[in-house]
Order: sequence, then structure tokens, then C-alpha cells
Amino acid sequence: MHYRNIWNEAPEPKVEHAPSRFGRALGKYMVRVMDSCSNCLKCVAVCPQGVFQAHGNRLAAPLDHLCLGIECSKKATRCVRNCPENAIRVGINPSSKALGDYRWTPDLLMSAWHMAETGKLPPNDLEYRVGESGGGFDKLRLVFPDQPPDPDLEKSKIDVSVPLNKKKDGRLDVVIPIPVYGGGMSFGSISQITMLSRIRAFAAFGSFTCTGEGGYPEALYPFDDFIITQVATGLFGVKEETIQRVKIVEFKYAQGAKPGLGGHLLGPKVTEAVARIRETVPGSSLFSPFPFHSVYSVEDHKKHIDWIKAINPRALVSVKVSTPSDVDMVAVGSYYAGAHIVHLDGSYGGTGAAPDVAKKNIAMPIEYAIPKVHNFLVNEGVRDQITLIASGGIRTAFDIVKAIALGADGVVTGTPELVALECVRCHNCESGRGCARGIATTDLELVGLMELQWGTQRIINTLACWRDQIREILFRMGLRSIRELVGRTEFLAHLDYSASCPDDDIRTSLV
Repeated sequence: MHYRNIWNEAPEPKVEHAPSRFGRALGKYMVRVMDSCSNCLKCVAVCPQGVFQAHGNRLAAPLDHLCLGIECSKKATRCVRNCPENAIRVGINPSSKALGDYRWTPDLLMSAWHMAETGKLPPNDLEYRVGESGGGFDKLRLVFPDQPPDPDLEKSKIDVSVPLNKKKDGRLDVVIPIPVYGGGMSFGSISQITMLSRIRAFAAFGSFTCTGEGGYPEALYPFDDFIITQVATGLFGVKEETIQRVKIVEFKYAQGAKPGLGGHLLGPKVTEAVARIRETVPGSSLFSPFPFHSVYSVEDHKKHIDWIKAINPRALVSVKVSTPSDVDMVAVGSYYAGAHIVHLDGSYGGTGAAPDVAKKNIAMPIEYAIPKVHNFLVNEGVRDQITLIASGGIRTAFDIVKAIALGADGVVTGTPELVALECVRCHNCESGRGCARGIATTDLELVGLMELQWGTQRIINTLACWRDQIREILFRMGLRSIRELVGRTEFLAHLDYSASCPDDDIRTSLV
């Protein structure tokens, strides 16, 4: 595994095949082979996707998730029409209908799994761009110019990097090569293998991942240059030594999924290892207060930032806030307090421990918060001196582009990485043994369901596919850099006012 130095060129992360760890991944279509099959293996020869494979002289169980669909199967040159025994049936997989929700639809989940497995967009009809929530980014569409792009524009040379220190204040000049870094997920909320898979993958791209508020496990020490350590209201595991290890320190004042409620980690997930890192008692539920009881004004906020800057003279300071109605004033206050990054966390964000009553009911949706803050900072004359990062429901490369067109410099993700690891969105993250896939758990038996190298590769493949999609989108817009997209709302249309403007399918260029 090669890790890119943030300031020097290094080998690109390599996309490698990382198939489902459960043998057969779930797919949109179900392929059944009837008992009348004579094992002639004609289907193996005619299927372009490798759905049918031979084990010796016999047909193996079909790999349904690779199937291009019912229409493909009925073509004269494909499996159904070429089976001499009429033994092949292709239909919608009923299991797929039980997956997901309106934001993470079955199609989005399965397309994300395909990207994590192959590093490419799915070649079939899976929807990979939007969900069916009826709002948010699902109501926004990208608008591409009628004129073809500049013939001199090369996709591979389109700049998708984002500077994180616009203040030029003598602290580290950090630039991430992709417009995304990993959001805070603490040890305890997820397993250490999940945590390391995320960190190793983002590090391979020269980007960062945040520890969350669960402290700084020793297993993370080799990746200090690619880690954001978090200081949250509970101060779990916060030490001067860990603050001094990193290049970015993040204050978490609130989360979009539960603003005003602090953090939650229920007792069954507080194992001895988690308790040791957080300096608490095993088995006891942990609750972070709201707010910081040392911060009740902008002046107090500045003292907090000055404290971190004194402890680590080279580090950048990020401030993570939710999206209240006056979020623009919060953002400009953080700028004047000395923050380098303002991280807006909107209401679509996910945390398995958030009470159901809080999710989606309190904070402002991120698509409203981003332009509100961006335009206010522009009018204040300080937009070019602060990095604006958005999170809270970012699922796809199209979501990333939409957030930046609204006014963000880059985004933070969390749930997409877990989906890449084959999360099925069962919504049992808060339970000690609730994650049947061994992702959001500290149970030693369940943690063993996932292997570190496999998890790392799945997330690398996802990030590589996102980067390719973003470059393709910028190419079609005629932009040479993602920085040219910031605040360019003319590249967006809202379906309530432009019903005839679907997102372009860029699949043909990238499959």
C-alpha cells in the first residue's frame, strides 16, 4: 500500500477488484437456472458480464449482481434466447426491494457496491446519481452547456484539488488532491478495522479522515499526516499529545443529525478497549454535553481556537457546526476567531446514535445552508480567506458537485464509505451487536467479519470512481479546475422549476 505525500507526487492509488465478502452480492436482478439445464455452458460464452461461470464441466451459481437486466437477457445473442433447454429466467430480485430508504434507494446502494467492487460505474440501468427523497440534492440537476467543451481540455489534467489553508498565516499549506475528506466516526461507533479502512483509503489519495470524538487509538499513529483529530464537548480522549500529532484539529460544536443534543454512545458499545481510549468506564453509556460549557460567545470561541494554536503551532483549525437559521453569522464569527475551515453539517447527515426524533427534524437542510453562508462571506469580503466544507447527506459524486456549485469548496463524507463496505442501511448502528455486517460495531466476533485490506481497497475504488465522475462532469462544463465551480449556481436547476432537466448519464464515458 502506497500513501501519497500531501506535498509530493507519489504513485496513484491502484483500483483493484474487491468482490463481495459474502460470496454473492445482492443485485437488482435475479438469474435463475432451472433443473432442466444440461450444462452446455452456452450462457457462459454469450454473457458479456460474466454472470455465468463454469466450474469444470458444470455451471456455477449465477452472479446476479453483474446482470445487465431483463431486456439484455432477451436479446438474440444473450443467455435466455441461446439456452437450448429454455432453462434461464431473469427477473427483478425481490430482495432488492427490501433494501434502503428514500435517500439511499436500492439502486443507489447497489451502484455504490458496484463502484466499490470495480472502481467503475455500473454498466446496467442502476441509478447512481440521485435518490427518491423528493427534496435536497434529489431535486437538483446539473446543467451542462450546449456548446462542446474546449477541445484542448484534457480530463486527466482537470484539477480537483482543494486548499484547506486560505489564510496564508504561516501555518501548514495543506492541499487535498480530491475535493473530499472523511468525516468524524469515532472508535466505538465503528470498529477499528472500519476506522483504519477509511484512513488508509483517504491517505492513499493524500486526503484526511477525522477521528470523531472517540479519542486517538494507537493503531492510527502511522497515519498522523492524514488524520484530523476532533475536540468535542465531552473531551473524550483529548490530550495535548494527540493534538500535537496532527496537521488539522477539528472542534465539533454540533452535528446536523442532532443539533443541540450532544453526542451519544450507548453502553453495549463501550468495550474495555473503547473505555480505555475514552478514559471512561466499560459498559457505561457516554453522552457529550451541549454546548461546550466554556464557550458562550465569539470571544470564548476565539480562546478555544487560540488554545489549539498554542498547543500545535503548525496545525490548521476546523470548526464543525450544524445549520441553525443564523449559520451565516456563526461562520463569519469562526472566521474572525481564527478558524481555517468552517465545516457545515446539514440535517441529512447520519449518525447511528442520534435519537429518531432529532434526525431530519432540527437542522437546516445543507442545500440551503451552503449558499446562505457562501453569499454572506462573499458580501463580507472574506470568502477567499476561509475554506467552506459541507456535509450532511453527501452520497454520490453528483452530490459533491452540486454542493460545490452551491458554494462549498469541498465536502465531507461518512455513510458512503460504510456503504462501500456493504452496509445495508439496517439502522441498528447504536446497538452493540446490531451491525450484522461488522462495520458499526465493537463486538469482537462481528468485527472479524471484515478484513482490513479488503475494506481499504473498497473505499479506494469508490474514491477513484468519484474522482473520475467529477472530472467528467467538469469536462462537460468546460472547467479546468473544481475551484472554478464554487458558487456557480448557473450549473444547477431545480426540478420544481425545470422539470425537463434530468441529470446527464455520464455512464457511457466511464463504464
